[in-house]
Amino acid sequence: MTGIPRAILAVDAGAATTAVAILGRPADRWRLMGSLVGPAPASPDDLAAILVGRIRAADPGLAAAIGLEPDAIGDLPRLEARSAPPVTLGVLAASRRAVGLLHGVAQRTSWRVVAASPESHDPREMTDLALRPEVGAILVGATEPPGPDERAAIDDVAGLVAAVLRRRPDLRAVVAGPIATRRAWADALGDDAEQAAGRILEAPPLGPRSGPDETLREILEGLLPGAMDTRHTAMRSLASLADVLDRRIELVDIGLEGGLRAVAGPGVADEGPTVEGVRSAGGALVPLDPDEAAVEEVLAWTTGSLDRHRMGDRLRDLRSRPWADATGEGARLRLAAARAAMTRLVDVTPDLSALPAPDLTLMAGGAFAAAPGGSVVLAVADVVRRTGATQVALDHARLLGPLGTIDDPDERRDIVADLADDLLSPLGSLVIAAGMPPRLRGRAATGTITLDPEDGTEAIATTARRELASGELAILDLAPGERANATLVFRDSARIGRRARRFSVSVSGGLAGVIVDLRDVPLRLPDRRDRRRAALATWGEQVWPGDER
Repeated sequence: MTGIPRAILAVDAGAATTAVAILGRPADRWRLMGSLVGPAPASPDDLAAILVGRIRAADPGLAAAIGLEPDAIGDLPRLEARSAPPVTLGVLAASRRAVGLLHGVAQRTSWRVVAASPESHDPREMTDLALRPEVGAILVGATEPPGPDERAAIDDVAGLVAAVLRRRPDLRAVVAGPIATRRAWADALGDDAEQAAGRILEAPPLGPRSGPDETLREILEGLLPGAMDTRHTAMRSLASLADVLDRRIELVDIGLEGGLRAVAGPGVADEGPTVEGVRSAGGALVPLDPDEAAVEEVLAWTTGSLDRHRMGDRLRDLRSRPWADATGEGARLRLAAARAAMTRLVDVTPDLSALPAPDLTLMAGGAFAAAPGGSVVLAVADVVRRTGATQVALDHARLLGPLGTIDDPDERRDIVADLADDLLSPLGSLVIAAGMPPRLRGRAATGTITLDPEDGTEAIATTARRELASGELAILDLAPGERANATLVFRDSARIGRRARRFSVSVSGGLAGVIVDLRDVPLRLPDRRDRRRAALATWGEQVWPGDER
């Protein structure tokens, strides 16, 4: 941007919905004037026109101060981020083990992955997979030296991939290990070897037990188009926000076509803020074609009585019309699907799970927009599960993506600093404790929590106290904007980041207040479906108003 405009249109064009927001500068700082979300087919300009009309009707003086005119929307400066549709990556190797190693790395990228090996597919099936028009690149690899399980088929795989490259001059290939040195590779390429060389990227060979990670991940992400992809730009905004707030922030974003999990920390000395994240197509709210495994993943988080067939139909409906039926049962289905997607995202990011609990957990994505705040906090507690205390908030206006399109880091930091309070919708605080002995019948409570007014802040007016019991949830009211010191005292030692019997943590209020979670870490749910549903219903009715399941 050049100069200082008085109003900006921010657009986050997702695969399921399009969000628009008006940012205004009526005085000396930027503020969020309003936001609106519509189905993805809707035009951002049409949504912006509706939003401008509402702002003008609500406060004509404010609208005039920032120059909002319904017929001048096209003249507003625009920050626009778009969700790039995932491209399919074909993963081929000479053994099921080698495919698994490559697949584990590819899952930590934005590619939608399909995989095959001679142990799981015949040559015709592997050839058909590689020649599919939706396959945008091939990842093929082998260990160095090839293992016993690879030697019999490595030449066949090398020849197949080389022949496909010759047949499809638009296809790129990433080769990890001694594939391109095989005679079958050279024979299959023939006279086209020189022309194909520009489409072949080399990556480190596979290790005997684990594949390459960061180097191969960077190569695969570099092949994807869309530098202004929403999840890419959201990581830039996350870094600026962590620096502005001087807090460690974890972002979990679940969208229709993929997910993002990232952790950012404030800058130290002359160094800028740090951010580490993984974008994964496996974190999509609903897979492109939900199979039996995907259905079971969602059923595992539901309290209703849907069977596999009806759940499969519901997920396909959700995939085809993700903006429809967003309340009631539809909202519960979305949250169950979001829990399943978060579980897949957590499974491919063990390095981020090993980090301490962040100061702030920021949720993003349409799956959380229609759910009560307490149920979103509980979803975080169920899936992104580590001991410690964290504040939970929602990117309700979907500003992280558009703000990340500002290239200048100083300019981006300034506008994020102005909007920090507006873009965070506080859901509450979450405290997860573990390591207490199981609650015995007839035994007194495991411990207590006391909320005291925090010195020097606009805090709660009176002290609140609640008994705690192992395996249960405790919820204390604390309104948005209020802060308190929480003192937890346990009969036996417990673990909240460290092991002790007494803890003192600072908590912030929100729609859900303060939730203290004393269930197992990791969460252990009953294997029997009826008992699992009963347990989920017992916890869910505490955070979902009117939920009687």
